[in-house]
Amino acid sequence: MPTALIADDEPHLAQYLQAQLAQAWPELQIVRIAAHGIEAAEAIAELEPDVAFLDIQMPGLTGLEVAQGIEGETRVVFVTAYDQYAVDAFEARAVDYLLKPLKADRLARCVERLRAEPTASVDGALAETLKRLLPAAGAAPTRLRYIRAAQGELMHQVAVDDVLFFHADDKYTIVQTATAEHLIRTPIFELAGQLDPDRFWQVHRSTIINLDHLAGTRRDEQSRLFVRIRGKGNELPVSRAYVHLFKAM
Repeated sequence: MPTALIADDEPHLAQYLQAQLAQAWPELQIVRIAAHGIEAAEAIAELEPDVAFLDIQMPGLTGLEVAQGIEGETRVVFVTAYDQYAVDAFEARAVDYLLKPLKADRLARCVERLRAEPTASVDGALAETLKRLLPAAGAAPTRLRYIRAAQGELMHQVAVDDVLFFHADDKYTIVQTATAEHLIRTPIFELAGQLDPDRFWQVHRSTIINLDHLAGTRRDEQSRLFVRIRGKGNELPVSRAYVHLFKAM
């Protein structure tokens, strides 16, 4: 039985796509509906669905970033609200797209293509092309420079440059510096969109590291990857969805 994942931060759109797929492809089993890019990346690495329907704009990781991190045979269908001039550029590629609002006949053609092509890899050139074609969303996003975080009953203004890593812990996110541990309520997937992506890398669904403080990496006998942070004795695990980030190192 073929399996699929749907990732969209708008629940009603994800549910609508699921309902439409149930009609167009009755034997397809939806194994997960992800609410943001990070959840999608983790679920794809864990479940290895045959197909991933990825919204392009999602918190944490975009659909493009999720697709670029896929290591298995999961095929990707981008779901986008952008105009036809952008998606026309890659209509003939192995990776398909669905334009919002979804149309039944277009979904039927997408399902027909997926059934006809039992295996297809993620097309990196496609992702680069789409990045260039997507219209700018205005000015560059403002990146966090300081974080207001709690330490006991006191609140502190913590410079982002001083943060070694962020780690989700139950209801809070730990802000770890070289000298102290602070707490904030902002979830990891929201933080990921506010930090400079050239300096802060998501390495696990619960962890973001500051590359300025990266001491090195290590693989264990099972080939699992871990990162070492300067000044900290413990290692942080890197999940499969993010191992590709370290290939050039």
